[in-house]
Amino acid sequence: MDQLKSIISNFTAWPKTLLRFAGELWRELWVRVVVMGCFAIVALGLAQAIGHFLPSELNGYVSGKAADRLLSIIANAMLAVTTFSLTVMVTVYRSSSTQFTPRLHRLIIQDPTTQNTLAAFIGAYVYALIAIILRELGVFADERAAVLFATTVIVLAYVVVSMIRWVLHLQTFGSLMDTTRQVEGITRQQFEARLSKPCLGANPWTAEDQVPETADTVRASETGYIQQYYEESLDQAARACGVDVYICAAVGSFVMKGDAIAYCVPKGDADSSEDGDLLDIVRSHIQIGDVRTYDQDPRFGLMVLGEIASKALSTGINDPGTAIDVITRVARVLSLYQDETKSEDPPEHDRLWVRPLDPTDLVEDGFGALARDGAKLIEVQQRLQSALSRLMEHDCPEMAKAARIAACLEFRRAAASLEFEPDVERLRRSTARVVLQEVEGDE
Repeated sequence: MDQLKSIISNFTAWPKTLLRFAGELWRELWVRVVVMGCFAIVALGLAQAIGHFLPSELNGYVSGKAADRLLSIIANAMLAVTTFSLTVMVTVYRSSSTQFTPRLHRLIIQDPTTQNTLAAFIGAYVYALIAIILRELGVFADERAAVLFATTVIVLAYVVVSMIRWVLHLQTFGSLMDTTRQVEGITRQQFEARLSKPCLGANPWTAEDQVPETADTVRASETGYIQQYYEESLDQAARACGVDVYICAAVGSFVMKGDAIAYCVPKGDADSSEDGDLLDIVRSHIQIGDVRTYDQDPRFGLMVLGEIASKALSTGINDPGTAIDVITRVARVLSLYQDETKSEDPPEHDRLWVRPLDPTDLVEDGFGALARDGAKLIEVQQRLQSALSRLMEHDCPEMAKAARIAACLEFRRAAASLEFEPDVERLRRSTARVVLQEVEGDE
């Protein structure tokens, strides 16, 4: 909650951070349920208000019993449908965790179609209950039931549409193809967002840039994973305090309590009134949690894809086709890579310094686990070498170099694991010539 307190205290200064925080809340199921419940209450209030302005002939066109029957149908059906939907969600969550990887649980829990459907069902249930109570209290009398009936019909129509979308969604929800597509989608989304704002809009902190000895060290207040930075408000706080902030803990990295996560370097224009709280301010803008998330962390998405492929290659499942599909998806994401240190645009947050993405780490996150577990499967190794060969032609020299290093390593691993000589020859035909020359030259 430190992040929330810091954001609220600077409401006017950090609207972008507030919008981001609102977006995070919107991914929570309870928020959508509360919003739909509020809409139900507002709809009943509007129905009551509109009913006073309608002529008596139109108000009496529909009897109160007709509205009561519709409300009874909604109240009886929505509770059962909501329970069924929750059961489906939990079942898919458990089966996906067992069959694919437990790291998928956040995607399943935050699935927007599922959340919207549950919110619609619960909102309709709340609407029906409150409407029935108001009918019993005489707020909606029989002579003013026309607007209530019309509003109830609209709610029923919305429920039917939500149910149809839910049924169509269930056709693929939790399937392997849909799951890998979702992981690739969110990984690609986070990767593109990161590359559109290189180093999250901060200055690239390369190996040549040294932190001055006069820097103040910001240490982690708890043990966990770096989940995200609130870079917009952190940059403004750094500017107000007259410092540069060097963030040494990358998003997704694991830190222990007391580990250095950032450094504050005075710039000579510090505001002494805020110096005492500077380290706490910086610490509050670096979110630490017990699990990694997909926000600002494309490496985590690549790792999850690799875990899905690795699980498919286990002895009990033995599904090399899934591993081949994942190789294609990982290569498609990595093909988007751009060198963050060579951006022509000035940094948006010039008081912040962030480590750029390392293409070697990206390649290892995506291909490392599946390459190890599929070392004895020639079809997997052929597709892996084919994908790495294409990444070796990447416009960015750093990505091309990382792909070449990985191709050499995985060729050695596969050649040592394959016991059938014709399979080794097939692997050689699928491997780039420069890789073969480098491997054979070393030997």
